[in-house]
Amino acid sequence: MQTIILKEKLTINHSRSLTSGKISSQLLFLAIPLLMGNIFQQFYNVVAAIIVGRYVGEEAFAAIGVGGTVMNLFIFILMGCCTGVSIILASLFGKGDYHSLRKECFLAVVFGAGFTLVVSTASVFFLPLLLESIHTPPEIFGYTQSYLNIILGGLLATFFYNLCAAALRAVGNTKYALVFLVIAVILNAALTFVLVAGFGCGIAGAAWATVFSQGLSAILCMGYIVKKLPFLVPTREDMRYDGLLLKKTIQFASLSAMHQSSLYIGKLLVQGAVNLLGTAAIAAYTATGRIEGISLAFGESGSESISVFVAQNTGAGNRKRALKGFMEGVSSLIVLGVFMSFTLYATARPCVTVFVGAGQTSAIAEGVSYMQILSFFYVLSYIGSSFVGFFRGSGRINIPLIGTTLHISLRVILSYWLAPEMGLKAVGLATGIGWIAIVIFQLTVFFLGRRREEKRDPFTPQGQPEVSSEAV
Repeated sequence: MQTIILKEKLTINHSRSLTSGKISSQLLFLAIPLLMGNIFQQFYNVVAAIIVGRYVGEEAFAAIGVGGTVMNLFIFILMGCCTGVSIILASLFGKGDYHSLRKECFLAVVFGAGFTLVVSTASVFFLPLLLESIHTPPEIFGYTQSYLNIILGGLLATFFYNLCAAALRAVGNTKYALVFLVIAVILNAALTFVLVAGFGCGIAGAAWATVFSQGLSAILCMGYIVKKLPFLVPTREDMRYDGLLLKKTIQFASLSAMHQSSLYIGKLLVQGAVNLLGTAAIAAYTATGRIEGISLAFGESGSESISVFVAQNTGAGNRKRALKGFMEGVSSLIVLGVFMSFTLYATARPCVTVFVGAGQTSAIAEGVSYMQILSFFYVLSYIGSSFVGFFRGSGRINIPLIGTTLHISLRVILSYWLAPEMGLKAVGLATGIGWIAIVIFQLTVFFLGRRREEKRDPFTPQGQPEVSSEAV
């Protein structure tokens, strides 16, 4: 009887099964809110950068850029953990095992919160050493440390929002996570302006506004789940230790976190190469990073929608539908990637000028050269994102980790090698070469897997994904 009631609740428009129906419309239904959410997520740091740059100065603006790279490293560790949990949740949802679904939610909350507190404490303690290791210039060191002490101290709010958003994605609900995020972004913009421009709180005011806004989005998201999606809320019966489920949670969360964080560790190392080029290059890289973050949000949203679709159908044991969804998703992202490449090349100068100001001629020149080189490779980034969604959704989350490590290794080595002679455009070229390498690797793994399909099924017989210990 309880199962019947739960299934009746699932017919309400607060969750969505992806195991039947028109694939293209379902992917679009998932991707649009995810895209808008990813773009709005960029505004947390973008708004702070613009306001601080206008009302505090160029050094503070550069500090936001360095601080944003460090902040993203820790945030994407937590986001990676939540992404790993969402794959398990989506598989259990597709299978219809709601008891295990709630147990997974309980384990993720308890152990995830504990992990986040450890990360938050350690990151604040080791922050000065980290900033020194990436060659943070002395003139912006104090600004950067002040900003990051507050941001990293509030990571628990970031974790709870991302965990709730991951749970909503797993059950096909991407709409309301977006609603709460938009509210938080608007509040963040208002608070940043009031604290920085109105009360003169400087860069610390921008940090406090970000933490408060993320905390609010977490509270709103949790309240919505309790009221509208009670089948996700653990009962006393669900609040029990499950060693096997915890082991799977740790495996998926850790590999996903390593995948996400490896990308930003690489960006952090690249930031070190950029820091050696001077304040103008740092400001240019900060500006182009904001633009790049927004443009790459399209590929990331497509990746997330493919991942949820594949995971739900994997859980339901429908391997052919999962593969068909991936093929439709990658085709759409290729078209979008070509369009984005032309758009970014044509609008490079006005986009960079918006962030650094018309008077910063050296920063504008550096930023334009970087963007125009990078624009030739964007379609490869979108293809790579599609494969990440497929491998992650099918449980082979070690493949995205290996591919990203390859990409980042090339990007860092080439950036340090070429930047002294070529300036910031060397970083763009290094990034593009990294994308070429990762797509070649992903295509090789995919087609070898297809060739072995009859001998070895990449999905478990029960339809739940498992972590493969093999790269291929």
